[in-house]
Amino acid sequence: MTSQTSSVPSIQLNSGGTIPQLGFGVFQIDPEETEQAVHAALATGYRSIDTAAMYGNEPEVGSAIKESRLGRGEVFVTTKLGNGDHGASQAKHAFSQSLSKLALDYVDLYLIHWPRPNEGRYVETWKALEELKAEGMVREIGVSNFTEEHLEKLISETEIVPAINQVELHPRFQQHGLRHFHDEQGIATEAWSPLAQGGLTDDETLAAIAEAHRKTSAQVILRWHVQIGNVVIPKSVTPERIEENFELFDFELSDEELSQIDGLDRGERIGPDPDQFG
Repeated sequence: MTSQTSSVPSIQLNSGGTIPQLGFGVFQIDPEETEQAVHAALATGYRSIDTAAMYGNEPEVGSAIKESRLGRGEVFVTTKLGNGDHGASQAKHAFSQSLSKLALDYVDLYLIHWPRPNEGRYVETWKALEELKAEGMVREIGVSNFTEEHLEKLISETEIVPAINQVELHPRFQQHGLRHFHDEQGIATEAWSPLAQGGLTDDETLAAIAEAHRKTSAQVILRWHVQIGNVVIPKSVTPERIEENFELFDFELSDEELSQIDGLDRGERIGPDPDQFG
């Protein structure tokens, strides 16, 4: 393990397992660019890769991991159930397809990608994930884009509390209430769109903090995520940016700087409303 890799802290999960706090996401990366991007990420030191059936790039993620020659236990792999595959039998079949596309014997974390409350099958679907975990096909199970209401229903009607809820979270949409609920239930918070899809690069507060640390605004945002306890999965196809996003552990934000970033919250989503999407 390189010194860079060992600099990434791990987050303890409620199951007793862990996940690297900094990972690499492949959302909106075209399949033809995915393998090279994941290869660059693994070479940089990332040891957590986040994909999904809906992204259409699971085979390329699997190929990059295989070609890296890293041991299977060295790479934490997350994928997610597609929206058309809710229900017990559908979920198990979809998982089998994802596992085949990734060319793996198991995945480290499997998530329900969206709750689809209007369909009302996420509890049934979760029970299928519990079975996959019991069978050893999945090390950890969790959800994505679940609200507090969705989580409360899931927890009250099933056996296993989700290890993680992966949600939209960035300085303009900080989800304080949901993060507090996660803390109460022992659910790790994982942030997608952690940089607000580049929408914060011109923010003056972040620019000033970045200048003080001789870092970029993106690095400041990612460091903020790390310090408030989020798991974070930035994505890029540019090797230089992939490396830059990894360089978060040689500086620390002060309490005052954290407070300034907290003040940027506007409660504004970029992505869909989980109560409506899917």
